[in-house]
Amino acid sequence: MSAESPTLPPGVTVLQRGWLSANNVVCQGGAGGAALVDSGYCTHAEQTLALVESALDGEPLARLVNTHLHSDHCGGNAALQARWPQLTTLIPPGQLDLVRSWNAQELTYEPTGQLCPPFRADGVLAPGSEIELAGRPWQIHAAPGHDPHAVLLFEPESAVLISGDALWENGFGIVFPELDGESGFAETADTLELIASLAPRIVIPGHGSVFGDVPAALERARKRLEGFRTQPLKHARYAAKVMLKYKLLEWQQIREDEALSWLLATPHFCELHQRFFADQDVHQWHAALVRELAEGGALRREDGLLINV
Repeated sequence: MSAESPTLPPGVTVLQRGWLSANNVVCQGGAGGAALVDSGYCTHAEQTLALVESALDGEPLARLVNTHLHSDHCGGNAALQARWPQLTTLIPPGQLDLVRSWNAQELTYEPTGQLCPPFRADGVLAPGSEIELAGRPWQIHAAPGHDPHAVLLFEPESAVLISGDALWENGFGIVFPELDGESGFAETADTLELIASLAPRIVIPGHGSVFGDVPAALERARKRLEGFRTQPLKHARYAAKVMLKYKLLEWQQIREDEALSWLLATPHFCELHQRFFADQDVHQWHAALVRELAEGGALRREDGLLINV
């Protein structure tokens, strides 16, 4: 959290992470014991454990909460459960059976080519109910759009919102249902209106710094959403570049032909290409994505390698 970030309630500590991992929120105090909201990506699990243990300063972690089950938000769950075997893990409703049977296909880890070690789920975060974090009751709200099962956590007295990927200071997460041919933009708009109605004073986003000028962030998000609604190909192209960049963050560097082989073997990319860009040869499409990422400063090309920047 930057020095300019708004003051959070006692017992709430934000561990701001790099883009491969979502932010972690450590909550201490109250009858429920220490809790962590979101656990980062699995390749950062060792760092996550070190950061959480340091923040807890010897207190055991009692509860783990996920705003949604994308791999950057729950990839550290298994490591945390191994460190604290009595840990209670709560996830959004709708995917409990998939987690308990560990269906990596339906949980989207296999189709997107991302990693997430199997973890245990003990219960769900039911919208309309509350959960105690840091000695305060936090409301649980459904937040579909980016992910149809996602939830928000809101503490009305301090007016602090844990938003996951529903709202960042400059935008929101990819609207994945739209990439699958399902409704997602309308749900994203509804979630933004829900956030406006809650009138949070402070937002703890899934990525980036804690921020306080929520009306301005909502206005930017609405404009971005309208641009995606009117130009769905723009959203699809943005999503493809973000997902390729995300994998490059994991690889750090890879031969360009190997990156293309990965893309061709990853079902979500193949479906994205067929749904939105079937008029383009897939090799040329991949080359254009790489070129645009390079032009935007997101990667460097050197001797046949793609290098993360």
